[in-house]
Amino acid sequence: MIKRELSDKLAEASKKYPVLTITGPRQSGKTTLARYVFSDYQYVSLEEPDNAKMAKEDPRGFLNQYAPNLIIDEAQKVPELFSYIQTIVDTEDRPGRFILTGSHNFLLMENITQSLAGRCAIFHLLPFSKAELAGSAPLDIDRMDSLKALPRKKKGGDLYEMLFTGFYPRIYDRHLEPQEWLQDYLLSYIERDVRLISNIGDVETFQRFMGFCAARSGQILNIASLASDCGITPVTAKKWLSILECSFIIKLLRPHYRNFNKRLIKSPKIYFTDTGLLCHLLKIRSSDDLHKSEMRGAIFETWVIGEFIKNYYNRRREPDMFFWRDSSANEVDLVISRGDELLPIGVKSSQTFNDNLIKELTFWRNLTDDPNHPGILIYGGDKLLEFKGLTILPWTML
Repeated sequence: MIKRELSDKLAEASKKYPVLTITGPRQSGKTTLARYVFSDYQYVSLEEPDNAKMAKEDPRGFLNQYAPNLIIDEAQKVPELFSYIQTIVDTEDRPGRFILTGSHNFLLMENITQSLAGRCAIFHLLPFSKAELAGSAPLDIDRMDSLKALPRKKKGGDLYEMLFTGFYPRIYDRHLEPQEWLQDYLLSYIERDVRLISNIGDVETFQRFMGFCAARSGQILNIASLASDCGITPVTAKKWLSILECSFIIKLLRPHYRNFNKRLIKSPKIYFTDTGLLCHLLKIRSSDDLHKSEMRGAIFETWVIGEFIKNYYNRRREPDMFFWRDSSANEVDLVISRGDELLPIGVKSSQTFNDNLIKELTFWRNLTDDPNHPGILIYGGDKLLEFKGLTILPWTML
């Protein structure tokens, strides 16, 4: 089993909180992680109709038969349980009593907010990070602009094969053909998860909507244009985007509003959380096709943004991330807030570094009136460089 970075955080939190919740997209490894870290716990899945039926009809009896410690998989399927769990943990006052997992962040969090607020530690688990797959330490976000040498254990591999395959654990555990598995995953997601969250009758239109979203990954989101292309209303488009975001299929990156005497773009950018699923929706059928694709740069950027999101989630921190763009289309792909300091990060898929790749970072520096303001470029090459005070990081560092 590939060790997940959240493992230690989960074990630590189980000594402090009576309830732990692991949420994330379907098939991201939530159940495997919970059963690995808490191997001595009893386990029950509410995906099984018999278990769900008993939990609904007799929630008190259902929970009592699994004392003392229990993992409840897909807990959001029986919301009636949450009030009874609250009563148990308030009475027992013992850490690590329940581990809850769920693929529907909106439904799960709604019940936690109503019943378990202040009693529950919440974790988000996305598919594998590159560091997890490589068995290496993740990038230290707080120190990444001061790196001077490449760590010996950092592994690269084939960048485009990795992006094409994506990062869902089952593909690696079972050595599956990624595009075949992702096709089944997509159909299962729409049929089971989407219909549970919202009663969508036209599955074909929703799948087409996901394809139009994929074509916009890494771009400013124009909801009116997206709705028009898909033949739906803007209201429906907003609703469907919310479904994709709450089930961790996409992430909307918000703009940073600091105004350098410029009018800023205020719409978010859309990113998929897995590049394999993104390639599938874009009908990219091989890593060679990806390498030649006009979407190559957007897919590389999508992957970089996703790695930063995973880095934050795996440390149980909310991503303090934005992008910046003004009305003249001057843009910084990623801005990370580190207390009082903003760190601009450019992302380029080019394998060869040249000073043209840092134009946006240079523009940012000029606006701050600090020619030595720290900044980072993450690119598709393999050398760690320092150029004009900027740190040039190869993709292998993520």
